[in-house]
Amino acid sequence: MLVPQTDPESPDVPVQTGLEGNDHAEDGVYINRYFETRLPHDENRSKVWKHLCEYLARWIAPDADVLELGAGWCDFANNVRARRIVAMDLDATVKRAAASHVTPVVGDCTDLSAFENGSFDLVFASNLLEHLERRDASRLLGEARRVLRPGGRLMLLQPNFRLNPGRYFDDFTHVSIFTDQSLGDYLVSEGFTVEKMLPRFLPLTMKSRGSKLTFLVPWYLRSPVKPFAGQMLLVAAR
Repeated sequence: MLVPQTDPESPDVPVQTGLEGNDHAEDGVYINRYFETRLPHDENRSKVWKHLCEYLARWIAPDADVLELGAGWCDFANNVRARRIVAMDLDATVKRAAASHVTPVVGDCTDLSAFENGSFDLVFASNLLEHLERRDASRLLGEARRVLRPGGRLMLLQPNFRLNPGRYFDDFTHVSIFTDQSLGDYLVSEGFTVEKMLPRFLPLTMKSRGSKLTFLVPWYLRSPVKPFAGQMLLVAAR
């Protein structure tokens, strides 16, 4: 089964992302060759996110203003239904990946000064906080809370260390550990109210031979049994 971002296996044939041979793309690079080694383009990923966004729609109003942080290939931003969608990432990949109805922004997700107070109804991030030191993570959460309207939501999809500690640091850019308990407590300490915590939401990773089984995603999301679960979902209110 294909899942969104954590620890995909490298393909046999290198994927052209547009950053090859350019260690300093003019608009920004997250980590040199990160998108080639850890997050290569996968055409099936969008199919997975269509199913995921249908599931997540219960927390997202159709007329919502949505901000995705650490958007990367814009898998969530391109598939979510909302009035206004902004996708932000430190890497310039976001500019090429964003669909025509999505506004791409290249920048540091811990600095949302480009956005006014209370300008979004939802801030979403997939597999992001584990890449940040605690000081930066707290700055991101504080900024997310600032740009959310009263009653707005923060939605986080994260690897759950408690479920798969052996593979958590297979991504060389992971620096922080979170479990379903610690992440919920952390959000509360930063002024959020946890509305929903699903400790076992998605598998941590996938094997390439299962990458085309995207039709199983709705079944997996509905099933009370979650084989290979390694990612959690947290929904919190401002």
